[in-house]
Amino acid sequence: MAQPSPSPVQEALGEDDVQAIDQLREANARLRNELAKVIVGQTDVIERLAICLFARGHALLMGVPGLAKTLLVSKLAETMSLKFSRIQFTPDLMPMDITGTDILQDGHNGRREFQFIHGPVFANIVLADEINRAPPKTQAAMLEAMQEQNVTVVGKSFKLEPPFLVLATQNPVEQEGTYPLPEAQLDRFMFLIELDYPSEAEEVRIARTTTGDALPQLDHLLTPEDVIRFQHLVRRVPVPDHIYTFAARLVRKTRPNDPTAPSWLKPLVSWGAGPRAVQYLILGAKARAALLGSYMVRLEDIHAVAVPVLTHRVITTFAAQAEGIDAKKIVSRLAEEANMER
Repeated sequence: MAQPSPSPVQEALGEDDVQAIDQLREANARLRNELAKVIVGQTDVIERLAICLFARGHALLMGVPGLAKTLLVSKLAETMSLKFSRIQFTPDLMPMDITGTDILQDGHNGRREFQFIHGPVFANIVLADEINRAPPKTQAAMLEAMQEQNVTVVGKSFKLEPPFLVLATQNPVEQEGTYPLPEAQLDRFMFLIELDYPSEAEEVRIARTTTGDALPQLDHLLTPEDVIRFQHLVRRVPVPDHIYTFAARLVRKTRPNDPTAPSWLKPLVSWGAGPRAVQYLILGAKARAALLGSYMVRLEDIHAVAVPVLTHRVITTFAAQAEGIDAKKIVSRLAEEANMER
């Protein structure tokens, strides 16, 4: 009896990868249900954090105080059995407070010798709280860790244990005494995730959930090895050629000097997104497709990640700010127009 021919998806992915995507979809559903025990609402934020984790990207969280950013990140790490650390950035924070340093201690042979003491960056998920409160020298201490997953201290290199994810927060209200992140450093973050106020019903649930005796303990749904396995899986999700083209054209339209940029954009944008934005659009779309159980990237996956990928990479002019037009509105309009041009 003839065996049925494999589907195009199975040929592109392999049967084991198809089964792994089904497992990731189920794990994603369990993750949402588990986090819902302590986090009220914020479903889009949870999805985007999961995308960053499985795409091996970092995220910048933007929101006013009191929106459970720290709780959300710590509980995300708890459900995946990942080591979590929190760094409170302050004006007097030094790079060695992040990376660690050599300390002179008594050795086994009776002689004093230097021993490296690991800093809080040696974790799987690092929350850099109010990163813009530290001076640029300290902010830069995170760059090597974010890009290379490596830390260099006194000429010695130390590898960070995977998986590794940096989630940095900024307070959009209080800007006095802060050091805004430069564009080159912002570009290191895959997503800009904005947290908004909860609805009235959600705020009532928050009051009921958080004013009791203790928060519930969450189940450990994944191991670090599972996370790494799914990260490799995301990279293998197939992307049709027209999706690559669409992503590249969308990014090019954000650049005011590009011939494909619409005429209305040029007085509003002083600087557009770079090539890293194309990479993150594709990686974000791959991760979203896998988390939702899709075996191939679709155009809707690109649209879903366009705003968090591009918003912090589009620098608006004074004219745009005077008219109340922010980068998020510009990116949304560009995505709509690009979709209509297909």
